[in-house]
Amino acid sequence: MKRHLPNAITCANLFSGCIGIVFAFKGNLETAAYFVIFSGIFDFFDGMVARLLNVKSAIGKDLDSLADMVSFGFLPGVIMFHLLKASDYSSEYLPYLGFIITIFSALRLAKFNNDERQTEDFIGLNTPMNTLFICSLPFISVDYPQIIGSSILLIAITAITSFLLVSEIKIFSLKFSDLSWEKNKIKFIFLILSFILIAFLKFAAIPFVLVLYIALSILHFRGATANNKI
Repeated sequence: MKRHLPNAITCANLFSGCIGIVFAFKGNLETAAYFVIFSGIFDFFDGMVARLLNVKSAIGKDLDSLADMVSFGFLPGVIMFHLLKASDYSSEYLPYLGFIITIFSALRLAKFNNDERQTEDFIGLNTPMNTLFICSLPFISVDYPQIIGSSILLIAITAITSFLLVSEIKIFSLKFSDLSWEKNKIKFIFLILSFILIAFLKFAAIPFVLVLYIALSILHFRGATANNKI
C-alpha cells in the first residue's frame, strides 16, 4: 500500500492541473491559479513521501514529470494564451505564442529527467516556480490592467521565462532533507523574505519573489564555488 501513496499524490497533482485547465479555457484564470497552488502542494509532498517511505521508483519519476507537464506546462500556456488574447494588440494568431511556455516547459522537464546534475538542485528555472509567476499575472492585472494588458510585455515575459526554463543557471531546490539552519540557510532566508513581500504586496509580490529566487541562487552557488576554490 505504501509504495502507491507517492504516486497517488502525484495523480492528485495531475487531477488539480486538469481542473485548472478547464477553468483556464473558460477564461476563469483566477480559479485556475488556485488549482495550480493545489498542484504545487501535491508536487511538493509526493517526493517527500517517497523519500520518507523509501519507495522511490523510475515509474514515479516519470509520472511526476508527466503530471508536471499538465499542471506546470500546459496550464501556464493556456493562461498566457488568454492574457495575450485580451491584450492591447488585436490578432487572432498572437495568443498562440503563449504556448511557447508549454514547449519550453516540456524541454525543461525532459532535460531534468536525464540531467544527472539535478539530483539535489536545479539547472534552469523549475516549472512550478515559473507557473506560479505566470498565474500571478491575472491577479496583478486587476490593479494594473494597462501593464499586464501590454502585448509587448507579455511576449517579453514569454520569451524570458522560456529561456530561464532551459538555461544553465543553477537554482537551489526548496525541498528539505532536514530543518537545520546550517544546511538550509539560503532556503530559510528566501522563504522569510518571500513571506514578507507577499504580506505587503500580495500577488504583486510574485514577480519580485521570482527575481529574488534567481538572485539568491546565483549568489549562493557563486559563494559555494568560491569557498571550494579556497
